[in-house]
Amino acid sequence: MASLFALLLVSPALASLPLVDFNRMGQVGLAGAFAGLSLFDNASQITVDPSASTLLSRSSDGELIALASTNQGGQIYSGCAIGDVYYVAGSFSSLGSASASNIASFTPSSASFASLGANGPSGPVHALYCDTNSNQLWAGGVFTSPGSSVAVYDTKANQWSAPSFKGFSGSSSQVLAIVPNASDSSLFFLGSFTTSFQGNGTVPNNNNPNVPYSAGATPFSSSLVPIPLQNAEITAGPSTTNTEFSNIQNILCPAGPDGPGNTWLAENGTPAQITIRAFSALNAYGVRLGNTFQSGFGTTAFTVTSVPDNIVQPFQYIDPQTGQNVTCSDSCPLSTNSSLPYQDFIFANPTTLSGVQITLSAWTGQAAGLHMLQLLSAGAFASAVPSQNGQSCFAPNPSNVTTTGTWTAANADTSLPGTIQSVQVATVNVGTPASQAPTYTWMPYVSASGEYEVNMVVPGCGNFGDCPLRTSVQVEIFPGGGQQGVVTTVSQQNVADVSTLIYRGPIVPSSPSFVTTVTMSLASNPSGTGQNGQYELVAGNIELVLTSANVTGSSGGSGGNGTTGSGGIQHGFGFFEWPLHTSNNADATGTLPNSTETMYDLVGFSLYNGINSASVGSSSIAAAVQHPSGSVFLGGSFNITMGSASGTTNFVVFEQGQLVTPSNFGLNGAVTSMILYGEKLFVGGSFSSTRSTSSNGGLSGVAVYDIQSRTWAALGGGVNGPVESLNIAANQLQIVGNFSTVTSPTGATYQVGGLAVWDIASGAWLNSGGFLSGHMSFVGNSSSAARNNSLSQFISGNVAELAEFGATGLVMLSNGNNGPTVSPLQIPLEGNGSGSTAATVTKRRRSHVHHGPTSWIPHLTLRSLFKRQSGGSQQTLPEGPPTPAPAVLAGAFWANSSSSKQVSIIGGNFTFASSSHAVGIYDASVPSIQALQGNQINGIVRSLKVVENQLFVGGQFSLSGTNANGLALYNLQAQQWNTSNLPPLQASSGSTVEVRSISSSASKPNAIIVAGTFTGAGSVGCQAVCELDTSTMQWSTLGSGIQGQVSSVSYAGNNQEYLIAAGSITLSGGSANVAMYSFSSGTWNAVGDGSSIPGPVTALEVDNSNSSSIFAAGRTLDGSSAFMYHWNGATWNNIGSGLQGTSNISQLLMVPLQNAHSTNSIVESDRMLMVSGSLAGSTFAAASSVLFDGASLIPFVSSVTTSGSSGFVASLFYSLANFSFTQQHFLATGIVILISIAIAAGVVFLLALIGILWTLFSRKDDKVAKLDGEDDDSSIHHRPSSLLEHINAATRTTILGGGQSPFNDFSAEKDDAAHEAVAVGGDPDPFGPDASNYLRAQTPSDAHFGTMVAEEEFNRPAHARYSFDGAGDGELPMAAGLEVEILDDRDAAWWYARNPQTGQEGVVPAAYLY
Repeated sequence: MASLFALLLVSPALASLPLVDFNRMGQVGLAGAFAGLSLFDNASQITVDPSASTLLSRSSDGELIALASTNQGGQIYSGCAIGDVYYVAGSFSSLGSASASNIASFTPSSASFASLGANGPSGPVHALYCDTNSNQLWAGGVFTSPGSSVAVYDTKANQWSAPSFKGFSGSSSQVLAIVPNASDSSLFFLGSFTTSFQGNGTVPNNNNPNVPYSAGATPFSSSLVPIPLQNAEITAGPSTTNTEFSNIQNILCPAGPDGPGNTWLAENGTPAQITIRAFSALNAYGVRLGNTFQSGFGTTAFTVTSVPDNIVQPFQYIDPQTGQNVTCSDSCPLSTNSSLPYQDFIFANPTTLSGVQITLSAWTGQAAGLHMLQLLSAGAFASAVPSQNGQSCFAPNPSNVTTTGTWTAANADTSLPGTIQSVQVATVNVGTPASQAPTYTWMPYVSASGEYEVNMVVPGCGNFGDCPLRTSVQVEIFPGGGQQGVVTTVSQQNVADVSTLIYRGPIVPSSPSFVTTVTMSLASNPSGTGQNGQYELVAGNIELVLTSANVTGSSGGSGGNGTTGSGGIQHGFGFFEWPLHTSNNADATGTLPNSTETMYDLVGFSLYNGINSASVGSSSIAAAVQHPSGSVFLGGSFNITMGSASGTTNFVVFEQGQLVTPSNFGLNGAVTSMILYGEKLFVGGSFSSTRSTSSNGGLSGVAVYDIQSRTWAALGGGVNGPVESLNIAANQLQIVGNFSTVTSPTGATYQVGGLAVWDIASGAWLNSGGFLSGHMSFVGNSSSAARNNSLSQFISGNVAELAEFGATGLVMLSNGNNGPTVSPLQIPLEGNGSGSTAATVTKRRRSHVHHGPTSWIPHLTLRSLFKRQSGGSQQTLPEGPPTPAPAVLAGAFWANSSSSKQVSIIGGNFTFASSSHAVGIYDASVPSIQALQGNQINGIVRSLKVVENQLFVGGQFSLSGTNANGLALYNLQAQQWNTSNLPPLQASSGSTVEVRSISSSASKPNAIIVAGTFTGAGSVGCQAVCELDTSTMQWSTLGSGIQGQVSSVSYAGNNQEYLIAAGSITLSGGSANVAMYSFSSGTWNAVGDGSSIPGPVTALEVDNSNSSSIFAAGRTLDGSSAFMYHWNGATWNNIGSGLQGTSNISQLLMVPLQNAHSTNSIVESDRMLMVSGSLAGSTFAAASSVLFDGASLIPFVSSVTTSGSSGFVASLFYSLANFSFTQQHFLATGIVILISIAIAAGVVFLLALIGILWTLFSRKDDKVAKLDGEDDDSSIHHRPSSLLEHINAATRTTILGGGQSPFNDFSAEKDDAAHEAVAVGGDPDPFGPDASNYLRAQTPSDAHFGTMVAEEEFNRPAHARYSFDGAGDGELPMAAGLEVEILDDRDAAWWYARNPQTGQEGVVPAAYLY
């Protein structure tokens, strides 16, 4: 059995996760060695089987969530949405908890799956199309019921049915895709099947070959012979004054291209009318108009009014952009597309008329104009009067007549006003044998093969006054195509004009070797008695009415347009068009009537004839796209060996009525998917190049075809396996298939695992947002309702590994609605960097930049608290988990003054842009990543520190061209390395320098503290930790120095006056592992008893600068297990019992919360300790970050590498050097309004009272006492007792210490030390305890909130009028103009304030603020 991978099904709400307040930390990044990352919650797990197909949702930011899996061996091939329901189809018996056969529905709002009615498709479903207008779901595949290979599901009636064309026949028939045409008015069915249409063997072309092709015509309309207008009266005006464009006769059948002598233009700026009068009855079916494309001219709209009834005629015509029939009447559009030589407009109600008036009502540019104007007949015609058989446009010869005997012309009026009819008449004696009587033969010019109705027009005897002479005649027609002549008898004794049907069937077009003939002679048994012993024979017009185009006889007429088949049947392959909203019914499993044929069914006919019949069974059409111009692009697995596109494989174009060879003869492998984006057609499949391999190499699995230039282009270097499906969303191309890497345009390779994203605008690969590994089969956009639920796409396939977010080593974190918002690194990093081998990675440890001085450390004697160790041997840091490239191990933020942006600087073991190593500047707003200019780092970066515009880079590396060794300095503003003045670090013999921490202390403004593995810096012998004076670029030792290796550094004290270092440290021969350095005294002391910590420390954290709350983690001395300890000011205590021995901890960091947890003796309720690395616990299998609340470990983040193994988190870094853990509370808006009203009323009352009292006292001048002359000018410099009492009262009642408090950080030694300080003359601490069990709050505002739980925070903004040094205890320094928040202004002279930039709080003179 295939191995199962348990994946966490993460709820979007993430309600069970602690709400870390990332926003309070500024910008936040999470870095490590991973390809994908997920967030934990306590939801149930689902099991994903790689042998089954899993349906995933992908949010708009790329987050992946597993929804459900099929049964083992199941597959999902397609999907689409109707409303808020998504439908998926494939080959499966179950999906999630739903028992569903091959097709199922998913409702995002309820996250539920369901089967679809009863009697659904009986076999695999490869294709779905959702008709949202009619709420119908079309399914195609390999099944026999409810339809053959095609079925339709009515979502409202919950009922399956066969399509109106029943489906496709054949046991091997399969439908692989169902796609709409460009106007969504019809469907193209694609796959491996054959169709049959009625006919007599000729595969028709799209249009009559005797007529120039136009996408604005149909096979039917192009077969209609234009009516000759040489004898008609034609007027046009107003015309242009340019004589080269003013003759309307020039456009009846233009002799050349659009231009002088072949085009008519109207007068500038005015509508124009063209009137045609034939003065005889015209059986017109439509008009043919060709626009002019002369610069500054062209018609955009017109109307046609019939003469003589003066009725505006409605038309049907083909929309050239969609290929669909549409109608118009008043103001019909005329295309300005220069690729259309003309458009045919067919009368919606064909009628007999004597002329038309065409009004050109709208134009582009200066004036309207036309290049072509024709009236179209009903099909073909022949007049009995030779002079009226003019040559039609595009016809090689006119219709003709021949006679025997004597015939004379006669004219008569008709029922149509203003018209006359001309006929030929002959007389014959009664009793004359038919063989000796006169005959009349018509030879109509027939433009194209088709089904015709042939009518003989018999003028009524009433108009000619010859009714007694009339008799009956015999008519014989020879239609051609090997058919026998058809004989019928027609009476000519009709009083009124009649049109008598003499033949219905196929007609072969005219050619030099054959012309259809209609011969009239006296009937064998004439009717009537005649007059004066004579009969009169009358020859009128012959009309051929086309009913269906493109049909010829079995012998094949020379006027045909295709290849003769067998049995009189036209066959199509792999392509079938069916209108979406037609009421027609047909049977495509048998032979379809010609009436169901559309202009694009010719695609199937052409494919059938182009692909060798022996190869049809192994060929297929898998994808098709119709361009708005009407061209159809087809992809699949086929080889065209015959016809216009001979030599083309797997990709072909259908345009201008035929298959056309694309650039380089198609592709050298099968095409599975195509999608159109403007003029770019993206193609996916299993190809590596075009068929003509002399060019366009590197089209690996995916390519783009430029429709305008007809050229191929690569998407970088493509993907390394077959592509199954393509989708476009937000200007990005999503690609899924059986591949694992993509290659950039520069040749760099990125791991992607079955899902890749290409940014169309920038032409670059992007991070897909999520991470998965497997063979994916489908990707498609979700419904609008799903998008509202943050589900933008659905993806399916065989998933081996899955993570919500995909990123090569970095994500950005911020507060979301009910959990963190994760923004992955958008630029994929490469894995072939200079430090990419795992073998070079040893002792990987990261420190972090800690928040600043927002806490308080008591005055104490360090010797009494941190005793030196005496004994022990030097230990070494354990090896951490490997960091195979690409991995991000460190990060920092820089405010770029030139761009006014704050950008991320990342370092680690990676490459980008093929030649940039280990460090990059990432701008998430673009997104982009830039290299540091100049020489590139050769090695691995483990720590970064930004000081204004200076970047300190630390790790294991060298910098070519410099003497840098594990430490380098880069000027971000000048964009250059600055290493000439920086003395390099020194390593012991046989080892390398490794800098793990670069930090700074607020108490040392010009100093940088560098820590790691080294023996000296420049000529200074400082081991493991050294101080760099940035003003002089000189190194110095911290005190007497230490021995060993440092993994992490943190700070304690009000002003970070204490440095806490951790690792494998020896002080005076004793093992310390955690040591404290005092900047003021210059001494090192061990923190607690070194033997209490069971091994070297790999990660360290000081809780809000409180030296009595320190966390340390590492691995035991024998390397068998991990540990995590807490220092409470007196002893080290084990708090890591929940960690398993395989855990490796890379970072400890205290993070603020939005909510709170239960108070305990280790971690305050408003924060948690984030533990990061490669972790395993007793309550979770694997995690990369967990949160520790002082009592339990809560899994927070898991990660995975491209190989499927667990990843690890190296560090969480943030932009604010100082932030407060204090949670803010605000009153509801309604309560604030009520309080404001009450205050306003009180103020009004107080003002009135003051006015009354002032009036009373002003009358008692003799009782007014003089004020004391002493001027109290010290109120600004001495805080009044009332304010101090308020602060102290708040402080004393905040019970945080002693035996009553879980945070009793101070022993009797500390109290003694404090009393000693007072005894030697020091001022007593105004916040000093009255009893030993009270601890000063972290800040005055903390004390305020601690005592007034029911109160909400009061704050308002203010600005500093003057600068204030804030040198006194509890005072807040500020510069003039600084914006601060006022927390308490109840004292007239001194106010509480907070600096929002640093989070520091204190008192300031009220007079200094405004």
